[in-house]
Amino acid sequence: MKFLLHLTLFIVLTTLTQIGGLVYLLAIIIAKLKRLPILGSFLLFCSIYLVTILTIVPWVSSKAFGRVKIENNQLVNYHNILTVLCNRNYVKPELNNVLKEIGYQLNKKHPNLKVIYLDANFPFFDGFPLFPHLSHNDGKKVDISFIYKDSSGKATNSKPSNSGYGIFETPSQKETNTTAICKEKGYWQYDYPKYLTLGTNNKNLTFSNKVNKDFLEIITNLQQTQKVFIEPHLKTRLHLKSSKIRFQGCKAVRHDDHIHLQIN
Repeated sequence: MKFLLHLTLFIVLTTLTQIGGLVYLLAIIIAKLKRLPILGSFLLFCSIYLVTILTIVPWVSSKAFGRVKIENNQLVNYHNILTVLCNRNYVKPELNNVLKEIGYQLNKKHPNLKVIYLDANFPFFDGFPLFPHLSHNDGKKVDISFIYKDSSGKATNSKPSNSGYGIFETPSQKETNTTAICKEKGYWQYDYPKYLTLGTNNKNLTFSNKVNKDFLEIITNLQQTQKVFIEPHLKTRLHLKSSKIRFQGCKAVRHDDHIHLQIN
């Protein structure tokens, strides 16, 4: 029974953070040698984990795998600290520079607005899956939050969910309902991010058509941008013409709660 518990925790920590499972095994070994109580073992794990992700992981990721942490500044920032703590904020240096450029152009056109990123990639190994995403495994992809406006109509950096996912900009009756089409075909998972909000807040926020149109045009006008995934009804609504904006397919999940950016 104890083995199954350890195995489960190892799998969960590895799935969520990539290196958490290995740190957990190391903490177990040290805790047994030191005969630490449960609380002491937990604190030991937390200490080793934090030291590892703050010092060892960034260095190894950069030197051996060519990935860097997304630089947080006045133009680009994470939405939820868990993205950083779970090592889900690593990208190729080229994508880091693209995010800076997008942030610069966005802020120039709409002062005080930032690029708010969600999940990117893990620090190590091409092909290692970033659950629950299908393709975030090579350092070239990142999810970015849409931009919303408050009750006064002012665009803000705030978002409607704690995770940045799961609050959808649903199509009107006149727009194509891709979610309904995909679910009718049996793709039950298409809207499951509605369960991944980690709670909702800022319920007065609404989707800003004007600013998101500007935002997506900035993204697609960059030469380095290869693909952008959003729901088809948003591309139509915002009158976006770029061929880089595509439908991700029913095997993925709906993209009217975030933008998927992929570079060459």
